Amino acid sequence: MASVGQKLKDARIAKGLTLDDLQQTTKIQKRYLIAIEEGNYDALPGKFYVKAFARQYAETVGLNPNEIIQELDQELGMPASPEEQSETTSRVQKREELTRPQDNSLSAKISKYLPTIIIVVVVVAILGTIYAVAWGNHEKAKNQQIEQTNTKVAVSTDVKKPAKKKSESSSTSKKEQKIVNVASAGSTFTYNVENAPSQSTIELGATGGSSWDAVYVGGAQSWQGTLQSGTTKEIQVPAGTSRVVLSIGNSNASTVKINGHKLNFLAQNSSLTVRKLVLNFTNGSSSTNAETQSQTPTQTAAQTQRQGQTVNNQNGYQTNQQQRYQQNNGRTNNYQTVTR
Repeated sequence: MASVGQKLKDARIAKGLTLDDLQQTTKIQKRYLIAIEEGNYDALPGKFYVKAFARQYAETVGLNPNEIIQELDQELGMPASPEEQSETTSRVQKREELTRPQDNSLSAKISKYLPTIIIVVVVVAILGTIYAVAWGNHEKAKNQQIEQTNTKVAVSTDVKKPAKKKSESSSTSKKEQKIVNVASAGSTFTYNVENAPSQSTIELGATGGSSWDAVYVGGAQSWQGTLQSGTTKEIQVPAGTSRVVLSIGNSNASTVKINGHKLNFLAQNSSLTVRKLVLNFTNGSSSTNAETQSQTPTQTAAQTQRQGQTVNNQNGYQTNQQQRYQQNNGRTNNYQTVTR
């Protein structure tokens, strides 16, 4: 039985492609293509990249990538991943559904769309109830506002100022998220995600081809799999996480979004196919606390200074009183002496 590498090589030759042509099409380095054909899998960065490169090689030369991956798993002695097993099962189910005779009768169509009809009716009923309640509350609030306007009492401007300060502070506390590239070393790129929420969401996607990705949160692997073109995968980053690492196997066909903001990682060396993205998450709570802590000592010092001035004024007032008393005493004594 021919090896996986030999099958791929024969398919490439049958299509009239050279290794240089294959490198130009797949963006996989020529030395990795040669290592796959010769079965020298240790020359590749890891088993993840062996399967990813073999899959793209098979798709390019017209072979079934799932069959190639299954044979490759047997050569490597690795069990098939849950994603590959589920993909194979779903394809078998689709073939059975296509070969199964279809019932085009009216009752079959009604039973097919009955759950959808029930859901639509329930949603309309709920929306109608919400609208009725909201309208009643609106009319009630409108009547109360008219009554309060008739009996309104003027409020001093001193009471309104704290509310204005509160709204200004709340508006300045919300800062926009920023993603900044801070370091690049080979195929590793580091980004700072500033002003991120306490719990972030990372969305991986594939466009124009397959994308094989892996996610590491806090040093442990959170997810690994292959995304087909047009599909996405969301990863919830736990609260308190400060570092996430993404391994991207096909950069030109991959997309990354962080809390809805697209990460343009191709801006850093767009010719790379395989790359590692290091994401450092920070939020604005620490800076806010620092500002609060820096303001508190200043306010305390000002209060202490005012208290010191008050004490000095009181001591000065007592000293002046004592001097006046002594002066009056001296005058009385002198008057008595002259009289005698």
